[in-house]
Amino acid sequence: MQQEARMPRKPSATALPPLYIGQLTGTPLGDLWLAVTENGLAAIEWAKSEAEFAAYLTKRFKRPVQPEAGRIAQAADELQEYLKGERRQFSILIDWSLLRPFQQQALKLTFAIPYGETRSYGELAAQIGNPRAARAVGRAEATNPMPLVIPCHRVIGSDGKLHGYGGGEGLKTKEWLLKMEGAVLT
Repeated sequence: MQQEARMPRKPSATALPPLYIGQLTGTPLGDLWLAVTENGLAAIEWAKSEAEFAAYLTKRFKRPVQPEAGRIAQAADELQEYLKGERRQFSILIDWSLLRPFQQQALKLTFAIPYGETRSYGELAAQIGNPRAARAVGRAEATNPMPLVIPCHRVIGSDGKLHGYGGGEGLKTKEWLLKMEGAVLT
């Protein structure tokens, strides 16, 4: 009896470990939603509701979402301290495995930008080893799922000006963050 060849099945969202979510309210930048995995921080978002945040996460990461505020407590505490100007570095773990290789490379360089300093998209591209990849770096920054902790607000144009920011109120939020950190803007 001949056995039918089967294609391996792609794991369903329910087969993957969940993202645990909770909300951080009352920050100077408004309310934030946070998601973590067993391996660390996965996402920060200015979503209007839990349902909107859960839909975003499910679409982006293809994982089930489970509300569990206790799991985001450390990340929430550190974000609150940062936004009050009481913290300059985060000690929370980041789940880098959720990012594609190039984005991971670009965002790890972004994560290393010191508090109060900036780098241009071109400088990060050069650090990656491809000085012509400034636009690709910009795309990696634009799709950063963990703004604030991975400080994409510290990445500016080669002209020294602010270009693009998807979080909060856009460039107004980016400028507020850089001023809070004492970054010199031209």
